[in-house]
Amino acid sequence: MPNIKSAKKALRQSIRRRARNLKRTDAYKTVVKKIKRVVATGEDKALDLVSPLYKALDKAAKTRAISKNKANRLKSRMTKLATGEKKK
Repeated sequence: MPNIKSAKKALRQSIRRRARNLKRTDAYKTVVKKIKRVVATGEDKALDLVSPLYKALDKAAKTRAISKNKANRLKSRMTKLATGEKKK
């Protein structure tokens, strides 16, 4: 436990930031799991989930919960998966 006043404040801030980052991370991970589940069952609803995925990833990248490159990489991979593109 911190003893110095500034360290106590830093701890409070980090707890709030961690909660905010976890919320953003859980949001995009949930959509990724939904897309994978829909593709595995063979339904055609995967394309409907791409827009919420982009929104969740962009919010996570904007708030630096994840990096921009990771967001772009996941967008690309999940879009390929949802549209049914084959690997080269």
